[in-house]
Amino acid sequence: QVQLVESGGGLVQAGDSLRLSCAASGRTFSIYAMGWFRRAPGKEREFVATVAWRGGTTEYADSVKGRFTISRDNAKNTWYLQMNSLKPEDTAVYYCAASTYYSGSVNPNTYGYWGQGTQVTVSS
Repeated sequence: QVQLVESGGGLVQAGDSLRLSCAASGRTFSIYAMGWFRRAPGKEREFVATVAWRGGTTEYADSVKGRFTISRDNAKNTWYLQMNSLKPEDTAVYYCAASTYYSGSVNPNTYGYWGQGTQVTVSS
């Protein structure tokens, strides 16, 4: 089992930055990739970014490319989502996720472990 705990959400203004963190514990050696997803009010959960546990290959949703950066610190079993130039449309609950089978996937169904979610609200 893998447990995930997120932190770092909050209320910011458009153009501001936030950094989300996700700390993993348990069978972290089994993780292939880590990701971030988000769910805005009234919308489906959507992919944001993913990074391979080994190698560090990243993928981003088109809507966040150039503004968000996903990174990981293997020694701390933690990954991050640096969000810059935030927009009101980035407002959502953000979830970190871990996959023990796939790397580079944008499909939430390939992630078997999820954090509790953290609210990010961007005011205009």
